[in-house]
Amino acid sequence: MTKSALQIARAAYQPKLPKALKGNVRAGEGAPTQSVADQEEIKRLFPNTYGMPLIRFEAADQAAQFPAMNVGVILSGGQAPGGHNVISGLFDGIKRIHPESKLYGFLMGPGGLVDHNYIELTADIIDEYRNTGGFDIIGSGRTKLEKEDQFEKGYEILKQLGIKALVIIGGDDSNTNACVLAEYYAAKNYGIQVIGCPKTIDGDLKNDMIETSFGFDTAVKTYAEVIGNIERDCNSARKYWHFIKLMGRSASHIALECALQTQPNVCIVSEEVEAKDQSLDDIVTYIAQVVADRAAAGNNFGTVLIPEGLIEFIPAMKRLIAELNDFLAANAEEFAQVDKAEQRQYIISRLTPENAAIYASLPEGVARQLSLDRDPHGNVQVSLIETEKLLSEMVGNKLAQWKKEGKYVGKFAAQHHFFGYEGRCAAPSNFDADYCYSLGFAAAALIANGKTGYMSSIRNLTAPAEEWIAGGVPITMMMNMERRHGEMKPVIQKALVRLDGAPFQAFAAQREQWAKETAYVYPGPIQYFGPTEVCDQPTKTLQLEHQK
Repeated sequence: MTKSALQIARAAYQPKLPKALKGNVRAGEGAPTQSVADQEEIKRLFPNTYGMPLIRFEAADQAAQFPAMNVGVILSGGQAPGGHNVISGLFDGIKRIHPESKLYGFLMGPGGLVDHNYIELTADIIDEYRNTGGFDIIGSGRTKLEKEDQFEKGYEILKQLGIKALVIIGGDDSNTNACVLAEYYAAKNYGIQVIGCPKTIDGDLKNDMIETSFGFDTAVKTYAEVIGNIERDCNSARKYWHFIKLMGRSASHIALECALQTQPNVCIVSEEVEAKDQSLDDIVTYIAQVVADRAAAGNNFGTVLIPEGLIEFIPAMKRLIAELNDFLAANAEEFAQVDKAEQRQYIISRLTPENAAIYASLPEGVARQLSLDRDPHGNVQVSLIETEKLLSEMVGNKLAQWKKEGKYVGKFAAQHHFFGYEGRCAAPSNFDADYCYSLGFAAAALIANGKTGYMSSIRNLTAPAEEWIAGGVPITMMMNMERRHGEMKPVIQKALVRLDGAPFQAFAAQREQWAKETAYVYPGPIQYFGPTEVCDQPTKTLQLEHQK
């Protein structure tokens, strides 16, 4: 590949490791663990991997002797900055344990394991990808490992290649699959260990032992740079309101962190909307009031941050979508015969009064998306709804009404943005480069110590990297039972924004001031070379969560 100047310089960067992983390593075992909820059911489903102790790696006086080991690795789900460094750390870790160890990468996600598509990852290949963004070293995919025939097909190739352990790098669903696979192989006595690594830019794979998922740091800093650029343009032209939707379907961690970094005039947090039982009109009225108040002070410009999954967190919208799904599924043939111009009124006339009123209040384009653009299961494709345009249009309508009533005197013009894919494959920040490398190295140590059903864990992340705590956490410890596709399933519990948590509380304490004033912060691009305070800072979220 043709490399940029930054790629060439960045290849020489040596990621920092926790002190416990630098020399001889000993695995210390803590107390037995239990699942975060539904203990009896999780224990019943995972008898071979439930209740295992926490692992903490410590410096040892003597080097333990381990044989050479063959290890497989899979990148699963959406991309996140730093995945290549997890693989680099895993490679260096198993080579340090024994120089004849080998690493095999399964191509294009879990499907590569099932279909027996793989390559051996040699030093030449690994060195091309150190400290780079993306998952292109072996590709990624979204095949779910959940069926016995998949597990058996995977075992065939693992046995053929002499692989003793499989590392699955993924989010909550992928690590849930890793846990199920670990339990299956343990129950069959196949001698295959399975280790997970916590990945997702959404930031919703976190708990006391997983302080952050990798990629979150780089993604939010990438988005914050562009938001800062927009804010500066906004403050220069002074004539536009910028509505910016940010990736994060199930949680608002990205929007909240970007707000803490850039101090926009408005940031909506989905979890707060749900907790307060706010309606779509409540949100629109709130934004419109901020616009009107700023206009009264002569400021006809501003920025609004919106989490991608907002619509699904508005209780009334959730009820509307549920009724629409049921109604259109039951009346699909009749609806298909209705003239296009009459479809909106047809639906309004057949919904309950509450849902009919909400549906009637929606702009034409959004109403059409809710009723026509369905997935193969007949459900609304909520992620396709352009929430930023929905809100700006409804804010504009409300301001026009207020103007007629003499409540608003300004001018309102909107610009729209969606930042998502721009952050998923960015070159990892120093924090993510170090964190991911350490996660891979710790995964190698877990394998060497015979562990399975564990997730690699690096903690104490606001301290210098040398002081980070490396270890492993049983994946069953993070699990609970949730309804998926009509039946109860064991899954890793998603971490939503905690409204009583320090990050949200810090935001809530300042948002009224940010709404009135133009208090923008311009973070600028991620810095890779320079003083520690510029290059190695963790996210505001981590800093606030670690305040004593």
